[in-house]
Order: sequence, then C-alpha cells, then structure tokens
Amino acid sequence: MTGTDRNAPVLVTGATGYVGGRLAPLLLERGWRVRAVARSLDKLGCRPFASHPRCELAKADMHDPDSLREALRGCRAAYYLVHSMNPATKDFAAADLAAARTFAQACAEAGVERIIYLGGLGDERDANLSHHLRSRLETAKALASGPVPVTFLRAAIILGAGSASFEILRNLAERLPIMITPSWVRTLCQPISIRNVLEYLAGCLEHPETAGQTYDIGGPDVLAYGELFQLYAQVAGLRRRIIIPVPFLSPRLSRLWVRLITPVSPSLITPLIEGLRNEVVCRENRIREIIPLELQSCRDTFAAARRDLAMRLVPTCWADAGAAQPPEWLICGDAPSSGGPVFDMGFKALLDRPPRLVWPALQGIGGENGWYFADILWKLRGLMDRLAGGEGLGPGRWHPGELRPGDALDCWRVHEASPPSRLTLLATMKSPGEAALEFTLAPMEGGRCELTLLPRFQPRGLAGLAYWYAMYLPHLVLFPGLIRRLAQAAGARVLRGPWRFSPPSAEACQLPGRRTGQG
Repeated sequence: MTGTDRNAPVLVTGATGYVGGRLAPLLLERGWRVRAVARSLDKLGCRPFASHPRCELAKADMHDPDSLREALRGCRAAYYLVHSMNPATKDFAAADLAAARTFAQACAEAGVERIIYLGGLGDERDANLSHHLRSRLETAKALASGPVPVTFLRAAIILGAGSASFEILRNLAERLPIMITPSWVRTLCQPISIRNVLEYLAGCLEHPETAGQTYDIGGPDVLAYGELFQLYAQVAGLRRRIIIPVPFLSPRLSRLWVRLITPVSPSLITPLIEGLRNEVVCRENRIREIIPLELQSCRDTFAAARRDLAMRLVPTCWADAGAAQPPEWLICGDAPSSGGPVFDMGFKALLDRPPRLVWPALQGIGGENGWYFADILWKLRGLMDRLAGGEGLGPGRWHPGELRPGDALDCWRVHEASPPSRLTLLATMKSPGEAALEFTLAPMEGGRCELTLLPRFQPRGLAGLAYWYAMYLPHLVLFPGLIRRLAQAAGARVLRGPWRFSPPSAEACQLPGRRTGQG
C-alpha cells in the first residue's frame, strides 16, 4: 500500500476508544478513507467524525469472524487498537489472544495488505514481566501468525487528557500531598504523549517500509515514576509531593489505594499497576529516522492536558471504551429467557415546560452538576461500590453539554440518549442484579410535558431480592425528590405529581416469562 493510495478504506478498530477515537479523524484530515469499527453503531454514529464524507461505519466484534470479514471487505490496511481489559472479561489475556488470532485470519481472507498494532514495551525474556505487558507482546505474535505483515509500535505509558495513565497520575498527585508507595516508584519509564502516538500511527500508513517491522516509540524524557509525580506537581502549581517508598507495600495494596483515590476502572488499574514494576524504556529509535517528529516533553504534555481539561477539549477518554449492551429484559420483545422477574418503581410528574426546555437539565445530570437531589447518597453509593471493587462513580462525565450512547456517567453508562424525549442509563455498579434508569419526556397540550422516571432491577438470587427490598423505602424518597429538583433545574414548575404508576405489563410486551411489579 503506497503512501499516495487513498482510494481503499483504512479500517480503524476501537474507533470509540481513547486512541482509535482520535486516530480516525486524524486520518480523515490527512485525506484517507476510513472505515470506523465498533460493536455499537449507535455509539459510533454519535462521534463527530462519523458524518465525514470519507468515513464509513461498520459494526463488528473481534471474536466474530463473519462480522470481521464483512467489515474488512475492500480494506488494504487495518489498525488493531482494541483490548479486553474490562469488567466483563475475567481473563483479558486469553480474550486478547483469541481476538488477535481471529482478526489476523479475517485480514488474510479479506486480502488486507498490512496490520498496524499499538502495544506495549517490555522484554519477553524477563521472567518478572507483568501479565499485562506479556499479553501485549503475545497479541503482537498472534496478529503476525498469519500472512499479513504487522507493524508493531511498542509504547510505554501514554500521557494526555483522558488517558488512563494520566488520570491515575493526576489524581494521585493532586489528592495526596504525602504518598507511601512501593519500590516501583523508582522504576524508569519513557512516557509518550498521545499526540506523538497518533502521529506515529498515521505516519506508518504513509511509509510502506514500516510494514512487518517492530518499533519502540517514546517521548524525549526517561524518568522514574516518582519524578513524574513531582513534575506534574510543578506544572499544576502544587507543593512538592512527599513520596515515601517502602519495600513491604505489595502490588495488591497499591491497587487498593489507587482504586480509592482515582476514578479509573479497577479492570484497568490492576494490569497497569502490576506493569509499573517493569522498566519500560525504548531500546532503539529507528522510527525517528523514518517519521521525524518534534517529540513532546512530559512537562509540555502535562501542561497541554491541563489546558484541554480546563477548556473541556477532551475528544476521547479511557472510559469511552466498552460496550453499552442492554440486558435482554430491558428491550420489549426480547426472548423470555432473560432470567427471572424484573422489579420497577415508576414515577410521573406534569411540568409546565415542553420537553425541549427540560431536556438540557436532564442531559446535564451527573458529574459536576450532581444528581440534583440527595447528592451525598449517590456519592456514598459510589464509594461503597468502589470499596467493593466496583467502578464507583468513575470519571463523572467528560462531555458537559451532551450525552451520547456509550458515555460513562458516574456509576452509569448511557444506553440511549434521544433528545428531547428519552435517556436510558445502565448501572455499572457491583450489585446482585442488573439495573437501568429510564427518563422520558412526553409532550402534552399547552406547551407542557410529562416527565417519567422508571428505575428497573432484575435481581440475582436471594441477595438480589434482599437488595431490592432494602432499597425500596429510600427509593420512595429519592426518586420523587430527583424529579422535583430536575424540574427546578430546568426552570419548570411541577403542576401535578410526582405520582406512582405501573409500567406496561409483561403481557403488553408479549413476554410470557417476564414479570414486572412494584415489589
């Protein structure tokens, strides 16, 4: 594939993730045709680049050969930018290995000429190499197991507004003036800015001589992790952090306190913290001769990231990755095998404003705005979830003015956002069951609207039933209060309600195996 051939589409997997969501628009800007791939077309279609005239959207799963072959049809190059580090995957290394093999075979069958893969630094001969870093190397081997040549870019930690590594570092440095750390705080690393990563990824496509090659990529600074903390503190105008390394602090304890201090998902924290014991420094710099760049220092990267955060210019973040798959029971018409009764607690209220005027307040819920009513209870629930090993309140929200399918919203993930009528959230908290929160705004005569709030919960076993009944009375107070405060935030007056209502029965949905009820 020559550097001037831009007629065939370039496949970008993980197009709703942190790297892929930034690479796709960069390739479009440089004149390439892009076929962006994700598991959810709704989530993908909300990205700003999705409407670009040279952008195509495709739905595919890395474990589904048929969907991959269809997505790869006509492509001559493909970026592999996915991983399986998410709460739903128990063995991410095995899942990554299987996905890479499936992808390599699908590329060969589709006639793809090259694969470009972003992985991690690490010496596979090191017996102490972390599970995560070894998995990244094994994934590269699996991709190269077929006839399609692979360009393997090996990076240490990637820094930039919204990256998991940056968010961990930022939150620890800002919240802990005194840190008691394991010995890994002295480990050397060579961070690279997300801007330089994207330039290398795009540059490889324009240089066919990079096909089949492996390159180490890094920034200009080689620092210990303790020095990174101090450098960030300087850039942020904080006092010098007091860092006390102790030999007896285990990786397990490190994960626990990092989990409590930072909003990053535990499924990412665990492998990242384990990898801190390994030195990740570039051993060669051949790519600089092929793709000469002005490498961004850690100091400049931190300053740029802080500016982006302050100005809300964060196009992607670590929380963007992951599917927002609804449970079967949430969709009227699904098979009755969805697994037992579904409990609900519906409330309605009549407001004196039309849906279009109420929607901005509904769309602004969560994050810095809070949940309008009894916000301390939402925060307490998030803290309890974090202590139990769950996602907790997560990153809050990254888009202050809008919500899109797949967006993380505190301890929820957006399933549907259809302005100005419907918002559906799926719970990411650890609980003995599955939960959803549905808001609807229905237009009424006289420029009014009916606001509906419908929490739903499908319990798992006796623990799930106990959880539902334990929360029943608090919810009777919480949800009407939320409706009243939401109306107030929208500048609306509650004309009637909130009142309880019974949602459509299982018979109305033709689901003989499903039951709903008020508990």
